Amino acid sequence: MAKTKTAFFCQNCGTQYAKWVGQCSACKQWNTVVEEVVQKEEKVNWKLPSQTSKRVSKPLFVNEISIEKEIRLNTFDLEFNRVLGGGLVPGALVLLGGEPGVGKSTLLLQIALKLPYKTLYVSGEESQKQIKMRADRIYPNSETCLILTETKTQNIFKQIEATEPDIVVIDSIQTLHSDYIESAAGSISQIRECTAELIKFAKETNTPVILIGHITKDGSIAGPKILEHMVDTVLQFEGDRNYVYRILRSLKNRFGSTAELGIYEMQGSGLREVNNPSEVLISKNDDGLSGTAIASTVEGMRPLLIEIQALVSTAVYGTPQRSTTGYNAKRLNMLLAVLEKRAGFKLGAKDVFLNITGGISVDDPAIDLAVVAAILSSNEDIPIDKGTCFAAEVGLAGEIRPVQRIEQRILEAEKLGYTTIIVSKNNKIGLKSTKIKILLASKIEEVARNLFSI
Repeated sequence: MAKTKTAFFCQNCGTQYAKWVGQCSACKQWNTVVEEVVQKEEKVNWKLPSQTSKRVSKPLFVNEISIEKEIRLNTFDLEFNRVLGGGLVPGALVLLGGEPGVGKSTLLLQIALKLPYKTLYVSGEESQKQIKMRADRIYPNSETCLILTETKTQNIFKQIEATEPDIVVIDSIQTLHSDYIESAAGSISQIRECTAELIKFAKETNTPVILIGHITKDGSIAGPKILEHMVDTVLQFEGDRNYVYRILRSLKNRFGSTAELGIYEMQGSGLREVNNPSEVLISKNDDGLSGTAIASTVEGMRPLLIEIQALVSTAVYGTPQRSTTGYNAKRLNMLLAVLEKRAGFKLGAKDVFLNITGGISVDDPAIDLAVVAAILSSNEDIPIDKGTCFAAEVGLAGEIRPVQRIEQRILEAEKLGYTTIIVSKNNKIGLKSTKIKILLASKIEEVARNLFSI
């Protein structure tokens, strides 16, 4: 058998070295030299299905390629299925990242316990007793989920060969290590090598593998960027530990849309799927409070109504503060400049604070008009009618611009009992029999006169 050989390569320019060095002598970059496998020991780590045979691929014309309907495994979690694009694809590698303590392990353990397929849950971070305690709280009587506490990939593949699971969950990729690499677990070379072994296993056995990945302090997934290129799907699990709601987003998906959104509520018994997030994200406060506006937004195929809160006050210090939570701060500055220049509202000497309730982040430009309305409401200290919502983009000239899928937004607002929605007059609306009143506006001044008689 050929012995495993490794070498050191610069990740920036590709220069090869016999041993590790701190600075690459070719490109002068620091800490870019990592160990990589050049030749592996010839060894089979798992048993291939009897029907799988090695064959050489040959090129085909596009019109000769047959298309069959994609088979997906139902995870029995509507939110997870939605974000994946309909379920797990056999042979796919899914990477789930998120903040520490946000609920990544809880989400995947909950899914693994409820699946009717044989699932192997591999943990390198917790003992079997710790996982059992959490499983008893979430779903105590699972008969299909196997728990393995192991960090060495060669031992994991031996157990996979013995149990032949339908789905494999790895918690987490940063804790695994391979005998082929001498560096510590969590290093760039170990992460890449372990992921490559799992990809080969997934593709050759048609078994879906879900990986949990740690993130760095700036929010990106720890390890080499190539990790995200290697896998089929990258999911981000977001949420503040001070809030009970969690957001599941797709950053990359080879088998579906990246615009879909899943929402969960953290409870003592695990994560509960939130099927109607609009009711959750809007407070039930009946008192008329200034600085609050409702926006109709769309995430993927799902329309949502979100609550936007603004607070405008006189600046105590010399430089006014501009602070946002869940909204782009640069876009807020742009909207304030539009209000100052185009609509004549003097906000240059005032502090402006903006918050999207529920702890979610939204970048849909259709919430611009609601942001403007909330700011003006707080500035004038006049509450907006609680039956009014908004769906329009604001341009630099102060014009109200149309947004896509306006009919879905209107129907969602009507379903939740809103009586009026303000949209751009340039939107083409084909709805004929709606109970909700649709107000068309072309300028910010029109909206301000309508809402506050100013």
